[in-house]
Amino acid sequence: MLRTNTCGELNKSNVGKNTTLCGWVNSRRDHGGIIFIDLRDRYGMTQIVFNPDSKFFEEANKLRREDVIQVSGKIMPRKEGMINKNMPTGEIEVIISELNILNKSLVPPMEIDDRIVANDEIRMKYRYLDLRRPVMQNRIKLRHVAAQAAREYLNSKHFLEIETPLLIKSTPEGARDYVVPSRINPGKFYALPQSPQLYKQILMVSGFDRYYQLARCLRDEDLRADRQPEFTQIDLEMSFVEQQDVLDVVEGMIKHIVEKTTGKKSPERFKVMKYTDAMDKYGTDKPDLRFGLELADVTEIAKKSEFSVFKDSQMVKCLPCPNDMTRGDIDKLIEWVKENGGKGLAWARVKGNQLESSITKYFSSDVQKKLIEKTKAKEGILFFVADSKKNTNAVLSKLRNKLGEDLKLIKENAMEFVWIVDFTMFEWNEEEEKWDPAHHMFTMPKKEFHATLEKEPEKVTASLYDLVLNGTELGSGSIRVHIPELQERIMNIVGFPKEAAEERFGFLLESFKYGAPPHGGFAVGFDRLCAVLQGISDIREFLAFPKNKNAESPMDGSPSQLADKDLNVLKLKVEHKK
Repeated sequence: MLRTNTCGELNKSNVGKNTTLCGWVNSRRDHGGIIFIDLRDRYGMTQIVFNPDSKFFEEANKLRREDVIQVSGKIMPRKEGMINKNMPTGEIEVIISELNILNKSLVPPMEIDDRIVANDEIRMKYRYLDLRRPVMQNRIKLRHVAAQAAREYLNSKHFLEIETPLLIKSTPEGARDYVVPSRINPGKFYALPQSPQLYKQILMVSGFDRYYQLARCLRDEDLRADRQPEFTQIDLEMSFVEQQDVLDVVEGMIKHIVEKTTGKKSPERFKVMKYTDAMDKYGTDKPDLRFGLELADVTEIAKKSEFSVFKDSQMVKCLPCPNDMTRGDIDKLIEWVKENGGKGLAWARVKGNQLESSITKYFSSDVQKKLIEKTKAKEGILFFVADSKKNTNAVLSKLRNKLGEDLKLIKENAMEFVWIVDFTMFEWNEEEEKWDPAHHMFTMPKKEFHATLEKEPEKVTASLYDLVLNGTELGSGSIRVHIPELQERIMNIVGFPKEAAEERFGFLLESFKYGAPPHGGFAVGFDRLCAVLQGISDIREFLAFPKNKNAESPMDGSPSQLADKDLNVLKLKVEHKK
């Protein structure tokens, strides 16, 4: 080894010993002819000292930030008043007797300093420098610890880690596929997996009753802070189970990961909420339960008013806010709502048993009384949104989160887990005038709906479940369909008649004919979990080499064009748009 110790492990107990360290020059200071250098590796920093009588003094004087060096010397206590209590190695320094410059560095285009963060473009282009920052080293380390904790827990529950293929048949799963041309089979393409969904189900048919993997998933979709073209799932599947069995395993795994990565204890049991209740109270299936502000459906009451906006809307919903506000603050919220998909925002101030606002002239005293009773408001402001059911919920959900943050209602350091269960099986696609699966088409509908699937698809609920933490969906799962006839019926409802289903999913349906066990599973967004545990919304902070918002890597220049000779080998031709 080129070193005997790392830059983060030496302390007072090592005083008097000799050591050899390797690392990067983090900073250099010349104090009255004595050169002090903070030497850095991923374990920490150690102060090294070059005295004027050192034969390497001149070389040390020429060292610059990010030069890579090897040094040897004696570990000594720091002088009184020079101790740095903010560093684990702050009580000692190393007096250097040997210096070996392993590599010189150009002047770095960004600071390797957590206090000075470069812009996104620089961070992405010089990611290898950004990753040297201690905060990034710690984030990647946390990701590693979380991965090992997941494996540790699942291994203890008799799961087997099994890899599924990356070159697969294209099967629609909600997003566009990334495709790979086949050289050996010209004109044919593999797809990269959006998830291991079909293959993990086939593993259940194969008799591997408990499977998991940290699976790479690839989806060609528009990007945002918590979405990347390639990401990782903690993917698991179990045979001969009911819904609660899956929830228990996932809950145990998450609690184990939380404790290993943060040292915190999770709630003994996670809360459980029906999908319909979540939408009714919070307007979203990803509710943040760290604060109150529950919504109230006042459609029936509002339609008895003379306010035409309320009378003519599909839904009227109210968000009672206990805090009073100035008219200026309210006007800003109205503009914010319009910028975030709403047509407008009506409001009324609660005063005893009456409401005060320009719209209350359209409300009889009876309507006002019922609105106050329904919302249980005693003071503050009532905010109303009237629109389609979907848009009303979406707008008020965003407004609720904004008020929770702006009014500082969110409990600090709280972890509010909640299972959202009993989702609707199908949702109506107005553009294409067809039914789509709410999650995916391999989900088992509740038994009581099996006979009426085709007649009343809008009423069907399924054994679907999402896990939400502090308003962020960590993952989702379901009990799967294992009966081929039922699977074919579901595929037919969502636009895959028997012939089309056989073409796309024939290998899965065929496997079910040879004794498929009842099974169910779950997938945790691993990158997202790591980010949420650190209170961060951008999952790129936990990926070593992420893509930017255009799905590009400024560091290596991907995606890039292929040379004509390479295209010819693949029997491909690219037409460039003028």
